[in-house]
Amino acid sequence: MSNEAGQSLDLDIGRRLRLLRERAGLSQRALAKKVEVTNSTISLIESGKVNPSVGALKRILDGIPVGLSEFFAFEPETEQTVFFAAEDLVEIGKGKLSFKQVGATLYGKAMMILLETYDIGADTGRKLYGHEAEEGGVVIAGRVEVTVGDQRKTLGPGDAYYFDSRKPHRFKQVGPEKCVVVSACTPPTF
Repeated sequence: MSNEAGQSLDLDIGRRLRLLRERAGLSQRALAKKVEVTNSTISLIESGKVNPSVGALKRILDGIPVGLSEFFAFEPETEQTVFFAAEDLVEIGKGKLSFKQVGATLYGKAMMILLETYDIGADTGRKLYGHEAEEGGVVIAGRVEVTVGDQRKTLGPGDAYYFDSRKPHRFKQVGPEKCVVVSACTPPTF
């Protein structure tokens, strides 16, 4: 199996796990606690960064509960919704970072769109991160310091960015007001 095909399978396993976990009403933390693995293990699998062994996947699925055959037979429907009210956006951020995702699920989607709000002092973390995608965005309000590799720039309303997400990157709110950004990521690996 080529690396690209392997990555596609990893993402498919991750997306299926996320959808089934969410359908069961479990947070990543709750599922991790239930099956006695770390929260980061669930997160890494769902993002396609880790491909679990069959035994590990079975143990995690038992916590939902879903059998292996049902898991691999599961074919979620692609969301057909065209318009989304503000209250229908799905919050995937936490703390001072609000990331409101357009669409309840990204299964079968080639792009992720987010309405990002960075509260005063919000930061994606001191450690730069990367993922397999391209991303871009436009600042709507406030200011954000964007670091991509060894480049850093503070952006304000109307300013934009676009980069290869495999380059380590970080976002940090700066200034006296919240920062709002509309962004897109393709494929949806964030």
